[in-house]
Amino acid sequence: MRFLLDDEQREFARSLDALLTAADTPAVVRGWASGDHGPGLALWRRLADAGVFALAVPEAYGGVGPLPVETAVAFVELGRHGVPGPLVESVAAGVLLGGVGGPAAKEWLPGIASGTAVVSLALEGYGPYALDADVADAVLTVTGDELRLTRGAGGATGPGAATGPGGSTGRPAPTGPGAPTVSVDPARRLFRPEPGGEVVAAGPGVREAARAAGTWATFATAAQALGCGEALLRATVAYVKQRTQFGVPVGSFQAVKHRLADTLLGLEFARPLLYGAAVELADGAPGAGAAVAAAKVAAGEAGYAAARTALQLHGAVGYTEELDLAWWLRRARPLRDAWGTPSACRARVLAG
Repeated sequence: MRFLLDDEQREFARSLDALLTAADTPAVVRGWASGDHGPGLALWRRLADAGVFALAVPEAYGGVGPLPVETAVAFVELGRHGVPGPLVESVAAGVLLGGVGGPAAKEWLPGIASGTAVVSLALEGYGPYALDADVADAVLTVTGDELRLTRGAGGATGPGAATGPGGSTGRPAPTGPGAPTVSVDPARRLFRPEPGGEVVAAGPGVREAARAAGTWATFATAAQALGCGEALLRATVAYVKQRTQFGVPVGSFQAVKHRLADTLLGLEFARPLLYGAAVELADGAPGAGAAVAAAKVAAGEAGYAAARTALQLHGAVGYTEELDLAWWLRRARPLRDAWGTPSACRARVLAG
């Protein structure tokens, strides 16, 4: 089966590529890793204006979703350009709140769709950390049948904040989430959610909504991993055309060609699995979870293989932080393991 994007979807991809190319995302990533979130949040709002965060938010709350295929298109581009921040988590939070409904959905979903709210998320079964909780307006956690919400360090500017004299919001100053856990990728800051938080929903519906949110988070991460791998392969091909040895480009050596061909094959085999999973999600097929898990395994492993190829063929220069490539190299492994490790995803495929 062939999965071909229509003209509107291809134009969406081209517009995001142009937006992110003009945004100088390597500089944004460096700033984010050093604690300067201003450029990243400005880019976040531009992505929201392009409709990225509305893709998983139901129309009743100001979104246009759920649109899995368009979400895949968007997150491949976000991965290709290395955009930092809790992108996956905000989209998955949209699915979670949309499934739960109630006052929390009315308060936060319009902000997620419009980009005025940055939300991070932690779910049982996917690790104890919330990505970039120090930047988030809210952190959502699900334990059993309870959905809890903790207003984060950015919570004073979240939805419904009433600005008072001198720019104050009238809310108590939010407490920070503590020190981040060391990550392979300095631009992925991992925090353990603060204990407690406000219970905003409870009951069996929370568990079902959390299951759907986890599947969407796995799906969006797979798309990011595919885009990251494509960026690494593209940079490596350009480099081996320029670097010479024995008077010829190293890209002309057969061993180099074979390594690049293997990398390309891995990425190209992952692509139809990703879009096949998107179709299953859109149709609400019973096997959608297993299809998403298969796509995550293929895309995550292909992206990580692209990183190993890029590092080897760039030689020692690939290790240097001065080279933009280093940020994509550091991201490939975390994306492979985030929101479903390869072993966990394979188990889900077998169970499905």
